[in-house]
Amino acid sequence: MFEITRLHGATVQSDGATCFSLWAPDADTVAVKLGDGSVHTLHHQASGWYSARVNCGPGTAYRFLINGQLSVPDPASRHQPQGVDGPSCVLDPDAFAWQINEWQGRPWHETVIYELHPGAFGGFAGIQARLPELLDLGITAIELMPVNECPGKQNWGYDGVFPFAPQSSCGTPDDLRRLIDAAHASGLMVFMDVVYNHFGPHGNYLGKYARSFFREDIDTPWGPAIDFRNSQVCDFFCENALMWVLDYRVDGLRLDAVHAINDMDFLTNLARRVRSAVPPERHVHLMLENEHNQASLLTEGFDAQWNDDGHHALHVLLTGENESYYRDFADDATIKLARCLKEGFIYQGETTRTGSSRGEPSGHLPPTAFILFLQNHDQVGNRAFGERLITLADHRAVKAALGLVLLCPMIPLLFMGEEWGCEQPFLFFTDHDEELGKAVREGRRNEFADFTAFADEMIRQRIPDPNSHSTYITSVPDRTGGNPTLQDDWLAYYRSLLRLRHAHIVPRLPGTLSDGTTITGEKAVSACWRLGDGSRLRIDLNLSGSSVPVTAPDPGTRIIHDYRASLSKDPTILPGYSSRAILDQAT
Repeated sequence: MFEITRLHGATVQSDGATCFSLWAPDADTVAVKLGDGSVHTLHHQASGWYSARVNCGPGTAYRFLINGQLSVPDPASRHQPQGVDGPSCVLDPDAFAWQINEWQGRPWHETVIYELHPGAFGGFAGIQARLPELLDLGITAIELMPVNECPGKQNWGYDGVFPFAPQSSCGTPDDLRRLIDAAHASGLMVFMDVVYNHFGPHGNYLGKYARSFFREDIDTPWGPAIDFRNSQVCDFFCENALMWVLDYRVDGLRLDAVHAINDMDFLTNLARRVRSAVPPERHVHLMLENEHNQASLLTEGFDAQWNDDGHHALHVLLTGENESYYRDFADDATIKLARCLKEGFIYQGETTRTGSSRGEPSGHLPPTAFILFLQNHDQVGNRAFGERLITLADHRAVKAALGLVLLCPMIPLLFMGEEWGCEQPFLFFTDHDEELGKAVREGRRNEFADFTAFADEMIRQRIPDPNSHSTYITSVPDRTGGNPTLQDDWLAYYRSLLRLRHAHIVPRLPGTLSDGTTITGEKAVSACWRLGDGSRLRIDLNLSGSSVPVTAPDPGTRIIHDYRASLSKDPTILPGYSSRAILDQAT
């Protein structure tokens, strides 16, 4: 394991003492106040740094004292046992006794992602207990929604203010390490969703003593943009990425909303530093969420991007929805889906509904550079009532679409509960104090004012309160309340598709290229790929309720998947709500 240089926060020394460091360029004095009441002055260093070596070790509670008056937790705290308002705690990341030390990860093309909310999944220990069922499903990687310390006990994780400290309500840092260790023992990768584009509104004091952490000239939906022009700021987040990869041994990072970062140099630098920090035989994967569709980043150290374009086209075809960002996909949705399957992104520089150009050419990228899904936390939870897809679309159409998503050469992602047909909503939830909770509630409801269904303010008042505990409880997937026969049917279907993927698609994925797409009817496409071993994969998809003509499979080909909502077996006709996958193996 390579070494990590820890610049920020509290670092335990080899002799048992602790070095405390804080970047506070606007402070006149900085001290650290320990849990025993003792106060130790930090010495001013170059470039706004303050540091001191103190004779204390792991488990010590501490706060930084700015100008003798403002008492704040450590922004690089590794542990906040009492939450965002409590003291920080000194932690020695090298003290954990890992059981699995030979793990090198898995190649990217083997990835099947299962995104989950750690709290709603039972915390770190709860996730660990359910690893066998995820392994049996056919998952190869679990992706944790952000675990950085956030206000309260339940939160989506995107309002964190301590990116280095795992959420205390989910367990201790060592509980998280035990989960990762157990996942690796099972052959499962662990990906971490990280937020480097903003801090949450409660518990962030950086602006009080490090104003240059933020820009005054650029705002984001969450407040002033982070200023990545400062090397100290870049180091803060790069060090965080390295902490997850080296101290926690995660197998990959998903960077949230990088379109709000406004600094491609930071992103490519982070990727370079992560790559250079691990031995070449270790697999570490970097993923992006990026509304700008910057394909160039996918050749600059990042493995893949969440393909929102693909999701939106499929969602429009499945549901008929055409408001908000779905308007960009409602016209010629079948043509747009065909382009996605052939070239990755749909928007590659075209103008969107807002009049702006979006995206870069992506046809040169391999299909594995794109992560495809029917559901995720955003596309479910950012709906006013958090509806799951199967409550919005015909189940037969959803099953047909799954044949494409889980068998095509793009990397598939599932969202917790979808594999057993969960119909419970996944809602946006928080746990703020009353004042901030009220602001979040009203802001959330006002977001939907432009939607036809919510034009009436009285109707908007029915949108669940994010700060209500019942909103969180409603969002916790629970199989005991549903129809077990239907749940078992969904689960068997997902399992069967993923077994087909691992048997027939995954071994042939490296080197795969598109071999063209054909529109076979309204809401119907046929997509082909030349797999890495020379085999040819064809997926026929029909999301309409009517039959469409298709080319019969060539002699010698193998139909590895055939989902038909009707009993028709004519190979030249694809009934409504159907999909099939045909493999022409290389000779």
